[in-house]
Amino acid sequence: MRILVVTAVAAERDAVCAAAGPYDVAALPGGYGLHRAQRPAAPDPAPAPAPDVLAAGVGPAAAAAGTATALTAAALADAPYDLVVSAGIGGGFAPHAPLGSVVVAEAIVAADLGAETPDGFTPVTDLGFGTVVHRPDPALVQAVAAAAGGAVGTVLTVSTVTGSAARTAELAARHPGVLAEAMEGFGVAEAAAAHGVPVLEIRTVSNAVGPRDRAAWRIGAALAALTDAFRTLPAACAPSPRRTP
Repeated sequence: MRILVVTAVAAERDAVCAAAGPYDVAALPGGYGLHRAQRPAAPDPAPAPAPDVLAAGVGPAAAAAGTATALTAAALADAPYDLVVSAGIGGGFAPHAPLGSVVVAEAIVAADLGAETPDGFTPVTDLGFGTVVHRPDPALVQAVAAAAGGAVGTVLTVSTVTGSAARTAELAARHPGVLAEAMEGFGVAEAAAAHGVPVLEIRTVSNAVGPRDRAAWRIGAALAALTDAFRTLPAACAPSPRRTP
């Protein structure tokens, strides 16, 4: 089984790599550096394989571009991935996703892909084209969440991070069951879907969604929680979720 993990920034990538390590770095087209775990020679018994990890950049466009590059390179090398995971830290919707908690997405939703109208926000699907949600395999979501001690719910992808109580309330009302927001999941999911590869999103909560209070953020604790979550991932993903046609 081959897993590709896509983060936004190097700190998130390094937190994921710390769960397995040591890693080598392989160059991909576009200047990307793909971190690949070093494999011991013929271990007995063989451990669950560690994932490859890519820091693709911030936002859904960068995430989609980096993910598509890695998936294409793997396919051309006749070594396609079985699963893509969007991962990193993010904001949690209080009180359901407290600081330091783990969230596994049952729905990966583009929260601001659509149009503002006199009646409020209209998602792009209601305009007659596109999609705004990807739904990972429910059994895989439950298995990963159980192994990591995480909660299951909706994770929103936004291009502008929420910074007000009014916006927080609007998103929570529009997306019942929302637990977290981040900036890359939907882009990763779009690229994975184009390649017919299953997708997951795993977030650890560094701050509460709402008015920005940097003094209350717990980035270090969220990165440590991300490492702990990824120690459980390879075993939780077995048996392999196979690629779709």
